[in-house]
Amino acid sequence: MAAVRRTVFNEDHEAFRETLRAFIEAEVVPVYDEWFAAGQAPRDFYYKLAELGVFGIRVDEEYGGAGIDSYKFEAVLYEETARAGVSFGGSGVHVLLGLPYIKLLANDEQKKRFLPKFVSGEEMWAIAMTEPGTGSDLAGMKSTAKLSEDGTHYVLNGSKTFITGGVHADRMIVCARTSAPTAEDRRHGISLFVVDTKAEGYSVGRKLDKLGLKTSDTAELAFVDVKVPVEDLLGEENKGFYYLGHNLASERWGIAYGAYAQAKAAVRFAKQYVQERVVFGKPVAHFQNTKFELAACQAEVDAAEAVADRATEALDAGELTPAEAASAKLFCTEVAHRVIDRCLQLHGGYGFMNEYPIARLYADNRVNRIYGGTSEIMKSIIAKDMGL
Repeated sequence: MAAVRRTVFNEDHEAFRETLRAFIEAEVVPVYDEWFAAGQAPRDFYYKLAELGVFGIRVDEEYGGAGIDSYKFEAVLYEETARAGVSFGGSGVHVLLGLPYIKLLANDEQKKRFLPKFVSGEEMWAIAMTEPGTGSDLAGMKSTAKLSEDGTHYVLNGSKTFITGGVHADRMIVCARTSAPTAEDRRHGISLFVVDTKAEGYSVGRKLDKLGLKTSDTAELAFVDVKVPVEDLLGEENKGFYYLGHNLASERWGIAYGAYAQAKAAVRFAKQYVQERVVFGKPVAHFQNTKFELAACQAEVDAAEAVADRATEALDAGELTPAEAASAKLFCTEVAHRVIDRCLQLHGGYGFMNEYPIARLYADNRVNRIYGGTSEIMKSIIAKDMGL
């Protein structure tokens, strides 16, 4: 009944849902175990996503997109991939993280160069912020980009880690220092660059072996005297930290919504399992504890759904504040943590086996309270907004 009362989606979104569900069943589910074992989705799969129109929904029509200024289609994608117990590899950062920076900062010439290939999947995008030893302290980054004497290019040096999409990326938005921080502002002096991953001196190091998100390619990167044309500076020099802050709201919305979708899927998986699993001569669903546990989980999912939907409407309206995004991320990721754990418990020993989607979901979900800003950082943002 809760789904009937939702007003966040219209007929277009539901039509997209049907198309996406059929696509997942045909193109992802049959090969997902292979992706899981390989530790990444194959590069050619991204062309299929491009053909489906996933990459161009929020891109203007003049660049080959649909020109729909809404995150609701991405919300449907989160729900449908979670429902099937799959992911689209590292492609999520292409749209959720890469596109907002292009739309916000790229000039007309850059948009003409970048967006058509972005939409077609010819060039996959990712963003490199985190460095070894700095973690969430982006103001402490050490990578540098120095302007050449003739002023034609920057020379990029440094390293990055935990870069999702880093193996398959063709274009990487790299954050680097173009000037030293000031005594008044540690955040000053960071700039953003669009780096061609085929450039000399650019290298992909280890593909990191993660606890979860096994089909998502996450890598270490190194830059040794990489030449970046001045035409590929994104936005204004030294203002990169403020650009990063501007786009954090949409990034945290994505994590929040994805976590809610995972929690909803966990209840679905657990409900199906307990109805089929027979113990002591009766289905596990017949035991009062099972009913109470799933009822409690459903109540939490209903609350997370309301929070996620409210944040989605605010984001589409351009009104999602940093504190509201932090609150949504904190709440939805903590709900997902509790719900998925309880749903795994209802699976018993089978819940610990990777052949069951609940096990993979359990591992995938754990990072939600870390990346995009830890739960502790979210609490700090909320507390500051409260005047504390």
